[in-house]
Amino acid sequence: MNPPYTFEQLIAIMRTLRAPGGCPWDAEQTHESLTRYLLEETYEVIEAIDEKNPRHLEEELGDLLLQPVFHAAIAEDSGDFTIDDVITTLCDKLIRRHPHVFGDLEITDSTAQIENWEKIKKLEKGVERQSALSGVPAHLPALLKAHKIGEKASRVGFDWEHADQVFAKVMEELHEFEEAWAGGNPARMEDELGDLLFAISNLGRFLQLNPEEALRKTITRFQKRFGYVETELLRQGVPMQTATLEEMDLLWKKAKNAEREGIL
Repeated sequence: MNPPYTFEQLIAIMRTLRAPGGCPWDAEQTHESLTRYLLEETYEVIEAIDEKNPRHLEEELGDLLLQPVFHAAIAEDSGDFTIDDVITTLCDKLIRRHPHVFGDLEITDSTAQIENWEKIKKLEKGVERQSALSGVPAHLPALLKAHKIGEKASRVGFDWEHADQVFAKVMEELHEFEEAWAGGNPARMEDELGDLLFAISNLGRFLQLNPEEALRKTITRFQKRFGYVETELLRQGVPMQTATLEEMDLLWKKAKNAEREGIL
């Protein structure tokens, strides 16, 4: 194994890759061309966290770290900023937004810290006149964006008081979606489905459950169970296209039991 490298050596390697005589692909990249990789690497880090595999997480964090280093190298070549500027800005922000740690402000709990963090952000960005919903990135996945917007609305008092009120809202939206479906109006069905998903997102937030995480984990479970069904049918010599729904449902239930027992 190679001796440990330093952050400075990583920066030097990146500069060499983009320099004349380096890697043509690296030299051609722009902020825009790298956007897809930033997203991909982020999701691969999340996957490694879900797997609870430290070695995989170590590797994926390295791949993710490459992205800000790469973007900073592009910006340095353009004379915009350097990686040192990025780090300085980050350190200044962390110190400024934690006055209870680096100053004399007293904070009682994490809720008070979040409130103070938002106040400092508004002062920094001069957004006092903007909407309470400002600051939610436009390109977030829709379910996560709904969760963030719900959080921001809640901070200014626009929220339910009890969980049963949120459950009632979900049921109301489900009923309205059923009515739209019965009416056969695709445009209204789309509107009502969106309302239902937004209500479910708010229910998750109200119960301190992240809907994006919940759905992602459900998808992973579905893939595992579906894979089990495929494998068992293949073992039995039954093509999935010819298997009956009853056969597949029976295997699906077996997959759920195997999952509960920690086998799957």
